[in-house]
Amino acid sequence: MARSAEKRGKDETAAAEKKVKATGKPATGARGGITAPVTPSPELAEIVGSEDLPRSEVVSKVWEYIKKNDLQDAKDRRQINGDDKLAKIFGKPSVSMFEMNKHLSAHLSAPKK
Repeated sequence: MARSAEKRGKDETAAAEKKVKATGKPATGARGGITAPVTPSPELAEIVGSEDLPRSEVVSKVWEYIKKNDLQDAKDRRQINGDDKLAKIFGKPSVSMFEMNKHLSAHLSAPKK
């Protein structure tokens, strides 16, 4: 039976944490970059929750929010019309889907140890 991406990510995180405890060395390999856990800002936490998540999960949850609230422009689906919560993150009422990640990164930070 195939594992879901979420299950695989949790398994990889658990394995990395176990290795860190056993060796005392920081995790390497697949736990960096887009899979490294990040902490959302209070504004972004209103949409994705306040727990640390991989950047890829944050983007997925933001897209879920956009689709659930029908925030894509009807004529140009590449444009995202922000509601009150997204406008706080984007700093303006509307952004393109390509520019969205730039605005999200300003609201993500490395988890506090």
